[in-house]
Amino acid sequence: MRISVIDLGTNTFNLLIVETGDDQAYKIIYNNKLPVKLGKSGIDKKEIRPDAITRGLNAIDRHLQTIREYNSEKTFAFATSAVRSARNGEQFVKMIHQRFNLEVDIINGDREAELIYYGVKQAVQLNNEKILILDIGGGSNEFIIADRDNVYWKKSYPLGVARILAKFRPSDPISIEEIEFISNYLEERLSDLFEEFRKHKISTLVGASGSFETIAAMVRADDAHVESETGTAPESVNIDLNDFENLYRKLINSTLKERKQMKGLESMRLEMIVLATLIVKFILQKLKLTRLVQSNFALKEGVIYEIINLKAAAL
Repeated sequence: MRISVIDLGTNTFNLLIVETGDDQAYKIIYNNKLPVKLGKSGIDKKEIRPDAITRGLNAIDRHLQTIREYNSEKTFAFATSAVRSARNGEQFVKMIHQRFNLEVDIINGDREAELIYYGVKQAVQLNNEKILILDIGGGSNEFIIADRDNVYWKKSYPLGVARILAKFRPSDPISIEEIEFISNYLEERLSDLFEEFRKHKISTLVGASGSFETIAAMVRADDAHVESETGTAPESVNIDLNDFENLYRKLINSTLKERKQMKGLESMRLEMIVLATLIVKFILQKLKLTRLVQSNFALKEGVIYEIINLKAAAL
């Protein structure tokens, strides 16, 4: 059976199509994202602007065309931070249903974090050692403390890069003072994460979703030491902390014009990648983490995992 998952994120609308078998395994046959910037010009006002709605509807239309081309039999759609926090988020979802007959499930942050964990545990070879998972989105950031078998703590914070960009509107390039302001802002709002973190012994940060994919791609483009995880989890890479530090320095000192020339950096992330790396740098430094791993799987793959392993009746 072919199953499709559409993830309506704040920056991108993502589509995953898989072929399932009888043994709870699946094969990815299509995986793509479309830039939407659903939160542009409105996320700080808790609304989805008319131009963003148009971009979103166009992206859904294109994804559904692809789903038909691949003869997918079941489609599941999920909306996250930008939709759930917008006053007209429900209205946007109704428009999608009216136009395309597609049901979109607006999930809360706790549910989003759970699905991200299900995605990451397929990509990263987890054991009984606890890790910290971070998914940096446009609207929210999800933090999960977990190991192979358990989630010990999880929380979603409305601190995504689109929100921070709208709030601080940093200079080009970002200034030292702005970096300090944003770091202090994160310090204040993540206090319960730090309190919980102290209860666990953790040395590894696992990053999921687009921002981390871009960080890994940019480090790879600089011919640095990015290596695939060995064993049974080929969908993740280790990122050398020195390589990350070099990339961070390069990005915070760059202008938008300079970033347009950088290898591995998608145009949709030109504005937000500086803030994304700033968040990663802050977390690594604050929590004294010594290992950074990038997971290619996140929410979409978590949905597939849940459907196949936990909710077979949904098929």
